[in-house]
Amino acid sequence: MDEATSSVDYETDFKIQETIKNEFSHCTILCIAHRLKTILNYDRVLVLDKGEVSEFDTPINLFNSENGIFKQMCEKSNIKLSDFSN
Repeated sequence: MDEATSSVDYETDFKIQETIKNEFSHCTILCIAHRLKTILNYDRVLVLDKGEVSEFDTPINLFNSENGIFKQMCEKSNIKLSDFSN
């Protein structure tokens, strides 16, 4: 799904993400994210760079990778460790 939440407010986005998490927990979902906070608690994140797979891991592992693209994008979006849920 190409992020249908890109033009909604954060409260609505949260409700949509909760619905996806609860109703589709048994499914594989491919989400193209424009808001990184949308995918912080997904199982895996695939980062493309110039059409090639650059990174693939859990969001928290990618965040903890100091020189990674995902980490850099998080920093630009002011995402902190506390934004990830356990």
